[in-house]
Amino acid sequence: MKNSKFVIDKLTKLIEQGIVSSKDLSSELLSILKSKRDELVFRLKLTSKDEFEILSKRVENLEKKIERINLKRKTKSKQAKKS
Repeated sequence: MKNSKFVIDKLTKLIEQGIVSSKDLSSELLSILKSKRDELVFRLKLTSKDEFEILSKRVENLEKKIERINLKRKTKSKQAKKS
């Protein structure tokens, strides 16, 4: 009976260590994949969604300013032609 408890204890420790090491392996694999993804994003010079939204708003504002400037020029040129 004492020998069977010893064997069972050893087996449970091995199984426990196997489960822990498999979890460690999966977390390590995920961290490797995340770092590769980040490296690829950096190499391709991709932007995040937040950065993209900010940049698109800035472009919209600049387009509006350009339209206003063009309208002012047209009105000034019409007034100059009339005089």
